Amino acid sequence: MPDMGVFLIATQATAAPNELLNLALNAGAIAPEGAVLIAMLATLLVDLAGEQVAARWVPPICYAGLGIALLLLAQQWNAPLEPSFLGAFLADNLAIAFRAVVALSTLLSLLISWRYAEKCGTPIGEYAAILLAATLGAMLLCGSTDLVSVFISLETLSVASYLLAGYMKRDARSSEAALKYLLIGSAAAAVFLYGASLLYGLSGTTSLQAIGISLLTSPTPLAALALVFVLSTVAFKIAAVPFHQWTPDVYEGSPTPVVAFLSVGSKAAGFALALRLLVGCFGAFDSQWKLLFTVLAVLSMTLGNVVALAQTSMKRMLAYSSIGQAGFVMIGLVCGTKDGFAAMVLYMAAYLFMNLGAFACIILFSIRTGSDRISDYAGLYQKDPLITLGLSLCLLSLGGIPPMLGFFGKIYLFFAGWADHQYLLVVVGLVTSVVSIYYYISVIKMMVVKEPQEASDVVKAYPPIQWTTIGMPPLRVALLGCVVVTAVGGILSNPLFQWANSAVAGTPLLQEAIAMGSKGSLG
Repeated sequence: MPDMGVFLIATQATAAPNELLNLALNAGAIAPEGAVLIAMLATLLVDLAGEQVAARWVPPICYAGLGIALLLLAQQWNAPLEPSFLGAFLADNLAIAFRAVVALSTLLSLLISWRYAEKCGTPIGEYAAILLAATLGAMLLCGSTDLVSVFISLETLSVASYLLAGYMKRDARSSEAALKYLLIGSAAAAVFLYGASLLYGLSGTTSLQAIGISLLTSPTPLAALALVFVLSTVAFKIAAVPFHQWTPDVYEGSPTPVVAFLSVGSKAAGFALALRLLVGCFGAFDSQWKLLFTVLAVLSMTLGNVVALAQTSMKRMLAYSSIGQAGFVMIGLVCGTKDGFAAMVLYMAAYLFMNLGAFACIILFSIRTGSDRISDYAGLYQKDPLITLGLSLCLLSLGGIPPMLGFFGKIYLFFAGWADHQYLLVVVGLVTSVVSIYYYISVIKMMVVKEPQEASDVVKAYPPIQWTTIGMPPLRVALLGCVVVTAVGGILSNPLFQWANSAVAGTPLLQEAIAMGSKGSLG
């Protein structure tokens, strides 16, 4: 079956050649990615002028590119849907929502990066260009509707992520993290290519929509094998158990701002990929992939939150926490209902602010102390109330404590799961949420409850803080912005609910899946 872009061109064969070309390309759909690409190229050119020039001009160039991208995404919201590049890309509301999460996560990651890069003595021009390249791949991945565009976007994101993980060349842990990430990521890419080749052989097309129709009419055992391969790649990108092995080591060894981006931007692109592939291609195997994702969700929530209890490193603890958080988001994916899909979008938006807020606090602490150990946070309240308050609010939100934004995100996920009779997932989610609260509260207790004499040696030697002259306004802006949204977003969450529901309502792919699920339940 020809893909949608070719069909539209065939139906308008009488149009002028330039109109046909515009219809085939519809390049305006990727205008936000164009802004990011221009910013990346400008960053590379400025970097050639020297480090001092780059330090002055790279940040505003990045802000301008990402800011323009977000404005263009806002203009695309609820716009008439027209496939781009012969059906290889579709800017529906789902793609716009996840691309906005990716772009905003990059913007916040850059805000918390400059001071960190300056302290570590690394060139910021190259770093910003690679991060923008990863952003470009992630944003394209969110709207890709063809196996070729999916693979190109996936590899653009992956290769840039490998480079970012090993960007601290003088740090052996960073090099080790990059190597592990590269080896496991290369294996995941090979598995995806094998699954994609099977899908192409079975359907004769690379269009996800056409592949889905072909599998509905003639499902075969080979298609089930392709599902296993594709699901493995998706599980790797979202760090779901048992495909999570890379996560703790990469999170602990990579530069902290890179970890902040990987934990949100890369994960958001992974869930967008999951929706495109599983919901769009494998409707004929709906019950099978939902069963597999139920197992992955239970394992991720259980292992991620239980193993996090034993961690002594903040970054490693948040690595296992992110594995557990991926399990929570998978509840909405398994439901396959309007509430389930909307809960996924809402929780990823909430996770953006509360997780990046936590990483901003960790970076501030490490800049002043050079430590990442949880025990070194003992008594921090006496020396740095702002970091203590910000980190406490973000951790409480990650644990799902009301009235934080994370609480409403989890409630929405659990409500969707209960309404769809996913009782096992909801019960496991509730129990593991209680477990997660324990290790989040332990960190807060470490910072707040300790007496002055019980403070760690690192905190006792903590340099005096003068926030008016500390010289890192971008980092403070990111921290305060994330903390305010995390704390107030829960109370004023109705606009976010409406935004998430609108993202689902404006996505034909999800509407078709919801309609098919409703017919199945009635039958």
